[in-house]
Amino acid sequence: MSLPEIVAPQEWRAARIQLLAEEKAMTRARDALSTKRRLLPMVRVEKDYLFEGPSGRASLTDLFEGRTQLIVQHFMFDPSWDDGCPSCTAASDEISAGLLEHLWARDTTLAVVSRAPLAKIERYKAKRGWTFPWYSSHGTDFNYDFHVTLDKTIAPVEFNFRDEAELEQAGMGWMLEGSSEQPGYSVFLRTEGRVFHTYSVYARGTEWLGGAYAFLDLTALGRQEDWEEPKDRAQAVRAAVPSFSS
Repeated sequence: MSLPEIVAPQEWRAARIQLLAEEKAMTRARDALSTKRRLLPMVRVEKDYLFEGPSGRASLTDLFEGRTQLIVQHFMFDPSWDDGCPSCTAASDEISAGLLEHLWARDTTLAVVSRAPLAKIERYKAKRGWTFPWYSSHGTDFNYDFHVTLDKTIAPVEFNFRDEAELEQAGMGWMLEGSSEQPGYSVFLRTEGRVFHTYSVYARGTEWLGGAYAFLDLTALGRQEDWEEPKDRAQAVRAAVPSFSS
């Protein structure tokens, strides 16, 4: 393995200052992108999805656990598999009690959803020692509607906002063959008794997630640290909802 070059302290400091300027530029660009993400329009969820969870059947609204926002991790777990996806497993290992509490403090719930039957999910969850909420979407359209289970015999294939023709053109035609599970996160907002889909991210867009701030940056209400902006944003979202057709 190649190690960094050894230099004098002043040379190291100059190089560090140069890198710091680039880091600040990236931080400003990330913050600007997060602002644009919060301003995305949203779509009302019309279907009545029913999941299986530890306490029995649960609707999408139930997954919010009474909070305003919901982040769903689409965990790759095909019904025929005995264990969950290793990469999704690595991500889920980082879902700690502290992370969940920080999200709850911002009126946001994180839940995991997979297509495997609940019995397999519960067995794997116990094996890993996890305690976060994990639901089965087995037998529902949920995974297909949010483009994390791809099977053109069931629903038109779309992944990372590319349709079949675009996937073929990008050299990803293998996604059109058979059935496959894919990773992703989808974000929802609940207000006035209605649920809205605000954001989804797939592929390499999920790799930088980790920590409460990264998750909150995916949501419509953001980090809610600058109290004036989130309050205005929340009021704007709620004010806009009645204008949507019921």
